[in-house]
This record gives sequence, C-alpha cells and structure tokens, in this order.
Amino acid sequence: MSQKSNAQALGSQKASDSTSDWPLSIRLLLNLGHAIDHMFLLIFAAAVGVIAVEFQYDHWEDLMPYGVGAFVMFGLCAMPAGRLGDLWGRRQMMLVFFFGMAGATLLAAMSSSSVQIAISLTLVGVFASIYHPVGIPMLVQRSLRPGMTIGINGLWGNMGVAVAALLTGFLVKWFGWRAAFAVPALLSFICGVLFLVLCPKETEPPSKRASKASVQLPRKLLARALLVMTIASASGNLLYNFTTNGNGQLLIERFEGIIDDPAVLGTLLAIVYAIAAFAQVVVGKLLDRFEVKPLFVGIVLSQIPLLLLISYAEGWLMYAALLAAMVFIFGAIPFTDVMIVRYVDDRMRSRVAGIRFTISLGFSALAVWALGPFVKSSGFSNLFLLMALISLCTLSVVSLLPSERKVASMRLNMDDQAVGAD
Repeated sequence: MSQKSNAQALGSQKASDSTSDWPLSIRLLLNLGHAIDHMFLLIFAAAVGVIAVEFQYDHWEDLMPYGVGAFVMFGLCAMPAGRLGDLWGRRQMMLVFFFGMAGATLLAAMSSSSVQIAISLTLVGVFASIYHPVGIPMLVQRSLRPGMTIGINGLWGNMGVAVAALLTGFLVKWFGWRAAFAVPALLSFICGVLFLVLCPKETEPPSKRASKASVQLPRKLLARALLVMTIASASGNLLYNFTTNGNGQLLIERFEGIIDDPAVLGTLLAIVYAIAAFAQVVVGKLLDRFEVKPLFVGIVLSQIPLLLLISYAEGWLMYAALLAAMVFIFGAIPFTDVMIVRYVDDRMRSRVAGIRFTISLGFSALAVWALGPFVKSSGFSNLFLLMALISLCTLSVVSLLPSERKVASMRLNMDDQAVGAD
C-alpha cells in the first residue's frame, strides 16, 4: 500500500453522531467564532499606539504589557473550558463564548485607565479561551474531511487577524479607539443570539459518546506525538504572538518616511494576513491526503530563512519577506488540531485540546509580555533573529513525530500474523 493511500485510509474521519455535516448556518457561525476569537485578542495591539497617547504614555512599548493578561488567561482557562465542553456540552460553552466576548470587549471600550483596560482584556482572554478546545472539536465532530474543515476554519481565524488590523485602523482614524472595541462587541452579541436560535440542543455531552480515533497509535507513540504536538504548538504560538502583536509597529518603523498613514499601514497588514490565511486551506487539504510529519517539517523549515531576511530588510523587501513568512507561520497552525482529530477520540478531544492549549498558549503568552520591552531594548532585528532560532528548535522537535505509514505497516503485519496463527 502506498504512503498516500495509507494516509488517506488513516486520515478518514467518520462522523461521530451524524452521517451529514453541520448545516451551513452552524458552520458559518462556528467559523465566524474563530474569526471573532483572534480579532478581539488583537484589537489592543492594533490600537495600542493611540491608547498610549490618551493614557499619557511616552512609548507604546510601555503600555503593551497590560495586554498580557488576555493571553495568559487565553491559555490557562483552555483546560477548564475543554473539560466543560466535553462534560457539560459544546453548544452551551459556545453561547458563553459569544456573549462573554461581547461583554468583556464592551468593558474594554469603556476603560479610562491602563489598569481598567488590563482587567477588561484579561476577561476577553477568559472567554476567548473557550473557542479552540470547544468550537473546533464541535465543528469537526461531524466532518468527513477534518483536514479541510480545520484548514477553512483556520482561514476564518486568520481573517479575524486581518480584520483586526484593517477595521481597527479605520475605526481608530474615524471614530477613536473605543469604537474599535465597541463595534466588534455588537457583532459577537448578534452571533450569540443567532447561535442560540439556530443551533440544536445536544442530546448528550460528548463524553458519553462512543467513538474511536481514526489513527490508533500505540500508547508510547501516542504519548510521544502528544508531547511533540504540545512543544511544537508552544513554539509556534510564540511566533504567532510575536508577529501578530508586533507586525503593526514593525511596519510603522520599517516604512518610516515611505508610508505614514495608519489606515494604509493597517490595510497593508490586513493584506498580509488575508493572503497568508489561505495557506491553512492548502495545508488542510494536504493533511487529508498525506502524513503529518513530512508536511510539518517542510513548513517549519521554510520559516527560518524568511525570518532571517526580515531581520535586516527594510521597506518593500521587508514587506515581501513578511508576507512569505506569515504564509508559513499560519500554515503551521492546522497541524496540531488535525493531530488531535486523528489521534484522539471525539469524546475527550475538548479536554486534550484544552490541556494542550493551557500549556502552549500559557507559555507563549510570555511573548506578549516581553514584546514591548524586548523591542525597546534590542529592536525588531534581534526579535526576528530570535524567532528564527525558535523555528530551528521547532524543527528538531517535529522530526521526532512518529511515522503514520510505519505504524500502519506494523499494525498490518500484526494482523497478518494473527490471521496466520488462527
């Protein structure tokens, strides 16, 4: 049997509770939830320069650490959110997500001090933590092509990143930074109402369903795969947080004297994210057909020279390198979610995803806290050199993933031996 056909057979995912996918309206709302999740977490980073002026800070870097609470809670609360998703229900948790994000973001819009906005952003992180361990398992639980489903979902998530840069830039320019929080809050509230009306109630929580993972790894290999997945996810999220929280200020610095309009710079950044987001669709489609390991290695390897180039480039050359680097940084995102779908039973996916997110996102939240002080003391050039080193470390970790083809061949030989013994 070929590597491709082996991976196809291993990667096919049977629906856990239905022979058909979710209705289009539910899929749209679940995908829009991913866009909301990432968009809301980055509004502050996109508007921090203007907020710093109003709060009487001399440098935006000094205000940036006040946003770290959002990313700390984004990771720490993922574990209890995943547990509640499996044991209580994913529909109920998604309602908490939509309405909670609306309320917390509205509080941020009403903040009048750095402490108040820090508390509001921390609450945003609490509710944002729900989506990944709950929304993604809910979306793929009926999917027959989980890789493609996750890829499209990732596209929506990173379109949220693009919209954060674009919409925040225009709202700040026309209506002020408070509108950049208040308008998205209204969007999340409307989505919550629609989800409440359109999504059917669950007949039982996921933990009571009977299901098996599509790829049955031996216990030791499963433990190794989950460890690699967690470490690679943590390092990947470091790159994600460094770039998505710092790219706006990077463009301001590297385009100084060329482009000074914040709306234009926001548009350029949105274009980067919009184009890079489509990488997840391509990667997701490939993951439905091929093994995880060789694809993951290729994606991470491609990041290193591009990050090195950004470290020294200026102007439009830097912009082109940034666009290419973000393609591969975003392209690495679907791997961990696809690995959970392939290797973990649906009845416990939210808990496994929650544990993984708590560890990886909790660790990578350090990037948000360290970004401002690091750039202030060492500059963006050294930041991107550090990111290239992180990618190199990720590459060494990903190389430890087990080969699905070898596992399939091993199981096939064992089955043949058992039949022969009979």
